Order: sequence, then structure tokens, then C-alpha cells
Amino acid sequence: MGQWEQFLDPYKQAVNELKVKLKGIRAHYTVHNATSPIEFVTGRLKPLASIYDKTLEKRIPFVPSEQLAAEIPDIAGVRLMCQFVDDIEHVVELISKRHDMRVVEERDYISNKKQSGYRSYHLIVEYPVQTMHGEQKILAEIQIRTLAMNFWASIEHSLNYKYKGDFPENIKSRLQSAAEAAFRLDEEMSLIRNEIQEAQVYFTEYKEQSTLGWKERKREESE
Repeated sequence: MGQWEQFLDPYKQAVNELKVKLKGIRAHYTVHNATSPIEFVTGRLKPLASIYDKTLEKRIPFVPSEQLAAEIPDIAGVRLMCQFVDDIEHVVELISKRHDMRVVEERDYISNKKQSGYRSYHLIVEYPVQTMHGEQKILAEIQIRTLAMNFWASIEHSLNYKYKGDFPENIKSRLQSAAEAAFRLDEEMSLIRNEIQEAQVYFTEYKEQSTLGWKERKREESE
């Protein structure tokens, strides 16, 4: 195993474990017939090319080291999607109360959006990974955002690669307008939150009843 593979392996383990644990929050709500503040969870290990770009930006050596681990806290990354803006605060509170990870930094890009229009809530957590050499504490970033925020961020990320961060003025202006439109959508959806959730419960129950009815008919046909 190469030097970078050895260095990144605990981060990969941290991503996998955090995904399981944070998906467990959603499962807990489902078991108790409650609406989960988490819609779904994804995770990723930062590619080496992106780590290299960060070392250039921070002017640190591109070698596995404690300095690199401290300076780039998002090598392990997990993203939580919420339906409503209000859910984000709830999820932050749930994570902050956990004993299997420790929040060391918070970055609120929802109340304080970036100039580009980017909105999201970032937590840097310290997470202990059990390795063959003992416990290793890993820094990981947890991003919490709505589906609308995530759609905008995904588009902006793709365009950023195309333009290398130097957006034409018309693209920059349209992105900022789109970010505001996405946030207004989130705000409007929050105003009819109860109606949306009631409709979702009704739809889920309807699907389950339809599935049971179909299975019952198939069973009768086979007898």
C-alpha cells in the first residue's frame, strides 16, 4: 500500500462509518413513525487532485502529514440533505449532542451566504477511527443543506471547473439570481410545511395499501 493510500485509509473508514451513523438518525425517526429532518445522506473522500490544489492554495507541502491533516479538514466529507430550511438547525443540534463525534468548528453559510450565493451549513467534527495501530482522530466535514441549495451548489461546482473560478459577469449574475430564487423556494415551502408532510404521509400510506392489494390479488390468482 502506497504512502497516500495509508494516509487516506482512515479517512475512507470515517466516511463509511459516518454515513451509516447519520443514516441511522433517519431510520430512528422512521421506526417511531416520525418525520425525519434528514432526507438522505451521501459521502466522499476528497480526490488527490483536489488535495493537491488545496496545498497550493494554503502553501503547504503536498505530502501526507499532520500539518496537511490539520490544514485540510474536509478530506473526509459527508453531506446531509433536508427538505426544509428549519430542519438544518435541528440536524445541527442532533449532531452537536452526539458523544461519538465532537464538533470543533461551525460555518453558517445560510445566515451568512457567500458572495457567489452559496448557502449551506458546515460542521467540522473530530471523529475517532479504530485502526490496527489504535485509535486515530480524524477531522471530517459535514455539510447540511436543503435539496434546493444542493441543486444550486452542484451546478455552481460544475461551472467552477469549466471557468476555473473566473466566471463571466453574466454567468455570475445569473448564478446569484438563481441562488436567491432557490432560497425563496425554500422559504415558500417552509410556509406550507405541514400540508406537504401530511400529503407525503398520505401518499406513502396509499402506496403501501396499493402494494398490499396487488400482492393479495396475485396470491388469490395463484391459488
